[in-house]
Parts: sequence; structure tokens; C-alpha cells
Amino acid sequence: MIILVIVLLVAIIMLLMIYNMLISKKIDKYNNLNQKVVSLNVLQEFMDTISEEKTSNDKIRKINEILIEKYDIKYSTIVVYNGAEYIIKATNVDIKHWDALKNLHSEEIFKDSIETATPKYITVEREGERLPYQKMEFGRSKSAMFFPLYIDNVYIGYWIIESGVPHDFDSIDTTVLEVVKNNITSVIKTIDSQGIIENIVKEDLYTGLKSVEYLYGEGKRKIDQYTVSSICMFEITNIIDINEELGRHTGNDVITKVSEIVKQNISPDYIFVRYMGPKFVIALSGIAVDGISEFIINIKDRIENLKVKQSEEDLYEDEEAQYVTPKINLVITTYYKGTAIEGTTKKLEEYLELAPEDENDINYI
Repeated sequence: MIILVIVLLVAIIMLLMIYNMLISKKIDKYNNLNQKVVSLNVLQEFMDTISEEKTSNDKIRKINEILIEKYDIKYSTIVVYNGAEYIIKATNVDIKHWDALKNLHSEEIFKDSIETATPKYITVEREGERLPYQKMEFGRSKSAMFFPLYIDNVYIGYWIIESGVPHDFDSIDTTVLEVVKNNITSVIKTIDSQGIIENIVKEDLYTGLKSVEYLYGEGKRKIDQYTVSSICMFEITNIIDINEELGRHTGNDVITKVSEIVKQNISPDYIFVRYMGPKFVIALSGIAVDGISEFIINIKDRIENLKVKQSEEDLYEDEEAQYVTPKINLVITTYYKGTAIEGTTKKLEEYLELAPEDENDINYI
């Protein structure tokens, strides 16, 4: 009888163990599925962030905030090498720790990770210990995962997540984090192009206007606050003749005077840039093409009523200065929010390039 009871108890215990194992597998399966769902949601939010009308720096910061929220990460830091130095692109760590965080590439503990393009997990075992890269801090983080970032097999920086709990990442699904890391590099690659455009904006020497790169970056964000806008490109068609007949300094004066006329007669909400050479672009934010005729006619009349005196630098001794009047050819089209504004300006440029040399009109395309 006792033996039978023992056998029965053993059988019950075995069944309970099997049941617990099945439940554990189901929980793991659920957790893995949940992590995959979270990863898909994160990827979608990444894509939404890329398409937002924000600066490249704002986008990478928002992406880091998404990571912290969705994966319940205590600390997350993205560091990128800009060709001269390592800079923190996004972090939620106090600024007093930034020097240490942007120099992790020089830490011996992470060098093999960078060389082999593999993640590195480190943690403390007991209270009072600190992670190898921590110089003066004890309480902030007790475990960390380091992910080197590569774009087209070129090392560009790293992403590090940290926790204040020892062994906090022991059971984390690293395959999911690898996917996240790859998404981070894809986002960096995408917004790098935007950052390049933002950083090459220049101010024109003669007109004080911003270069066309401004239109493609900050300008586009302003224009895209409206569903429909109008883009006008105009060219001073007789600038070559002015340069040849009266001198290049006079030509520069004409360009300066023309830009001044436009600046004095447009709304602060509009964007006016020097496109290239004698071509300029006016972006009329939130105004449809059929509502700008009077404005464009007025601008054209004011420009073509200018009388610009020949520059003294172009005069020979005792030569009498002449006067010149600029002539412009304009082309206008509709721009829709979210579309490629560089494609729009290219279409306008092609029209002016192919237009007859003596064309002096207002054209709608």
C-alpha cells in the first residue's frame, strides 16, 4: 500500500513537472511572439519618424525615445563617428556621463566586439562592483549590452543599453535586439543624407540668400505644414549680355538688386533662395497656383522696372556709366505636401533651360 502511494505521488509529481514545462514553453512562445509584435511596431514607428518633418538630429533622438519606451530600457545611448570624433546622437543619460559614453570604442572590453561586429554583454556580480568602463560612477548601471554599428561593412559607431540591475539582460532575446540594431543603422543611413543637406546650406555672398539646400531641408519642413503650395522659379535672362557688355561687377549688382526687390515684397511665410547662377526660387507656402497671379505679375513688373547703374569697377577712365534693366522668365507649378521638392525644382529648371533665349513671360506648368 505504501509503495502504491509512493508510485502515485511520483506519477503526480512527474505530471506536474511535464505540465509546468508545457506552460513554460507556452509562456516563452508568447513572450517571443510578443517581442516580435513589439519589434514590428517599433519598426513601423521608425519608418513614421523618418517621414516626419523634423531635423535629422530630432529624428534620431525620437528613435532612441521609442526604444526606451517599447523595450523598457533604463538607459539607451547611440554614438556615431562623424569622421573627426565620436558624438552622442541620442541618450537619456545625464550629461555628466557623456565623456565616458562617447569613448567606449577605446575601452579594452569592447574592442573585440567592434573588430568582430558582435554584441558584448557585461554585468556585475555583486553590489559595490562597477562595470569596466565606469570611472567614477557606481549606482547608475550594473549591466550593459554593447552593439557596434556598421553600414555597408563600415564601422560607424555603437548603441549601448544599460540597466541598474545586475544580470538584467540574461534572458533577453538578443536576436530581437540584433534586428533593432539593424533598424537603427538603417535609420542612421537614411537620415544621414538629410543631415548632409542641412549642413551644406550656405549663404550667398551677393544676395544674402540661403542656397537651394535650405529649400530641401528646413524649407521643406515649413512648406509641408500645408497641403498645397506654389513653387516659382525665375531666371534673369539677360545676365550674360550684362556681364559681357557692362562687366561682371555690374552683373553682380543686378543680381543683388533683383533679390532685394523680391525680399521686400514677399511674406515672411514664403521661402526665397538662390537656386544657382541667375536662377532663383520662391516657395509660396499654402498658396495654390490660381491665387498667386497678381503677386507674380507685381514682382515681375518691379524687377523689370529696375534701372541699375554700371558699376564703377567696370568703368574705364573717363567712361560714362550706363544703365541696365534686368529681364526675367518665370515658370510656376504646384507642389503637394510630402512629394519630392527637388523633383519639382528640377522640372522648373528644365523648362527654363529649354525655353527660347528671348522668352520673357510667366509660364504655368
